Formats: sequence, structure tokens, C-alpha cells
Amino acid sequence: MALTYQACLQATNVVLASGSVPTIVGEAGIGKSALIADLAQQRHAKLFTTVVSLVEKGDLVIPVPPLTSDSFVQTAQYGSLADVQFGYSHTLVAMIRYAEAHPDQEIIWFLDEFNRGTQAVQSELMNLVLQRQINTLTLPDQVHLILAENPDATMAGFEQSHYGVTPGDAAIADRTTRLVLTADAETWLAWATQPVAGHPRINPLVTTYLGENPADLHVVATSDAMADDDLQPTPRAWERVSQALNELERQRLFNQTAVVTAIMQGNLGMTVGTAFAGYVQEQRPGLTVTQAYQDEAAPEIFKTLAPAQQQQILRLCLADLSDWPLTTGNNAQRFGTLLASCPADGQFAIAQEMADVPDLFEHLATAAASAPGVATLYQQLTAIGQRGSQIEV
Repeated sequence: MALTYQACLQATNVVLASGSVPTIVGEAGIGKSALIADLAQQRHAKLFTTVVSLVEKGDLVIPVPPLTSDSFVQTAQYGSLADVQFGYSHTLVAMIRYAEAHPDQEIIWFLDEFNRGTQAVQSELMNLVLQRQINTLTLPDQVHLILAENPDATMAGFEQSHYGVTPGDAAIADRTTRLVLTADAETWLAWATQPVAGHPRINPLVTTYLGENPADLHVVATSDAMADDDLQPTPRAWERVSQALNELERQRLFNQTAVVTAIMQGNLGMTVGTAFAGYVQEQRPGLTVTQAYQDEAAPEIFKTLAPAQQQQILRLCLADLSDWPLTTGNNAQRFGTLLASCPADGQFAIAQEMADVPDLFEHLATAAASAPGVATLYQQLTAIGQRGSQIEV
């Protein structure tokens, strides 16, 4: 049975308390590492992590030759024998030193991507899981092991998985407790919207979109679904998308449709990436309302945008009349400049939407007497209405 993030967190606590070793199984990018980090924080434990897929045989324990004459054993009949010593990896050394310095604090050793290591590496680690010992080193009692694996086709429910993994030894499977983690949109969105340093942890464009399309948080490709994509969205991919959106904002590149679309597709795959890029262009069509009114370069940027983006910017301006009233001369002048850059049918569409705003044209007519910018806009709208045959004033 697959568990949500919070349920898996609770189950892992139970398994550790029972003295067993949990193995967290889940798709790449689903949040296994984040779960272990949260677990360590909750338990006030020191966390050490080893990415097993990056480990080669001999990296954890390396035989070293005798260094002094005391390392040799003299025998009466069999000559001199070397008593081989072992050198341990920095992680193991640091863990032992920390355990000695903090004997009452729990330590979690997270063996990430366990089944992406070679069979030789897995065999080397097996004694840690089975006997809590590796050669001459015994793990302190305060050290708890947690494994994480990507699913493989031998696991029930993951018959369609195509990860490059080495299926674990049956002895490992029999000595650990498998907990399957699944994506949970509700929990992830709650985490994503938490403020950090006064700002949401994840860009609001992402959280709003996923609030409307929760199934897109994590999509697993099968032979029947999205088989044309070699990338699919994961919680980790959405974090990268959030960071990219922040950078696009900083560099003012939302008007570069091709750039935005390529970045979204490169993180989320063609299907979801294209859909989300379209959503971004609707919500952030290239200029914010503030930029449209205040940036000197806004009129030139506006001309480079697609007609649909231009109309969306003007619609956003109309939706924000309380902060940017068109009865102010400068605002009316800039709005008219942008409107003039739209195709004729786009101008008429915006004028029609303006006609639907209660009392807007009446207010423009009144303000036109004292504000030249408003008068120019009013005349422009009248001309658009005449070209389009009708517009209610």
C-alpha cells in the first residue's frame, strides 16, 4: 500500500522504534530525501547521508598494509603473517567521532539510492544492515539505518518501472521494512505555500496551477500514458521550475515565449511542460501591470509579444483599475500607446471588454475635460468603435 508523505513519516517512526530498518521506496524526485531530513529534525537526530549510487567497491572500507613491525604476527612454522588493518571512509569516521562526542543523541545514517549501487557495493553494505557491522567496525547503538530505493520491475505495483537499478538481495528485503511513498498534492501544496523569509517557499504560479491540476504534481509514464515523454513532472522538478520562474522574473524574460516553454518542457516533459508554459503566459504574459505602466521600455517590449499576450496584459490592466485608474492622464496615455500596438481585431476586443466595465466610459468622458491623456484615449476608443461598427459609450 502506498503512503502519503505524512503517513510515511509516521510509519518510518514506528519502524525505527520497533528496532527494524525501514526502506523507503518511491519514484525519483518524489521527496524521499526530504522525508528523511524532516524525520531527523523531528527526532532531533544527527543525519549522515551516503548516496550509494556514487559509491564504488572499497570506498567505505579499504584494506591498508601493516605500518609497523607490531602489525606482523610471527609463527613457528608458517612464517610471518601480516595482520591487515582497515581504513574507513570519512562518513564512517565522522559518524563514530560524533557518536563518541554525543553518546545520548540519536544518529540516522541514510543510505540513499541503495539499489542503484552495484551488486558488489550492496554486498559490502549488507553486513551493516544485517549485523550492524562492517569488517572490524561495529555501529554504535544510537545509529539508525534507513534505506531509500527507486522501484524496480520485481516489486509489486511497479511492473512498468524502468529505472537502472540492481534488485536487492533477498536477505536485505527480508530484514528491512518496505514503505512505499507516493506523491500527495495536498501535503506538498501545504509545504510549498509556507512562507520562508517573507516569501512563499514555491512560486505562486506553481502552487496555483497545481491547486487546479493536482494530478500534474507527479506523473508516472506507462506504455499507455504519455509514452512520448522521456521526462515527467515530479515534486523535485516543480521545485526547479519555481526557481526558474523566479529567475525569469528577475531577468524580465517572461516575454520570451520560446525560452519559457523550453525551460518548462525541460523540467516537466512535453505534455505537462507545454500546458504549464501556456498557463504561465496567461498569468504572466510578458509584462506585469506595474511594468506596463511604469517601465520606459514597456511599449517596445509590448510590440514583440504575440497578440494573445498583448490582450492578456491589457486585460490585467483593466482588472487592476483600482490601483491604476485610466482617469489619470499618464495611465491613460500609456494604456492608449499599448492598445495602439495591438492588431485591429485585438483593439476592438479590448474596447468591447472596456464597455462592459460599469461606468468606465462615463468616467473617461468626465476626466477627458481636464486630462489630455484621458482625452486622447477616449478619442482612440471612439475611433475603434466606429471601425468596429458598434461600441456602447
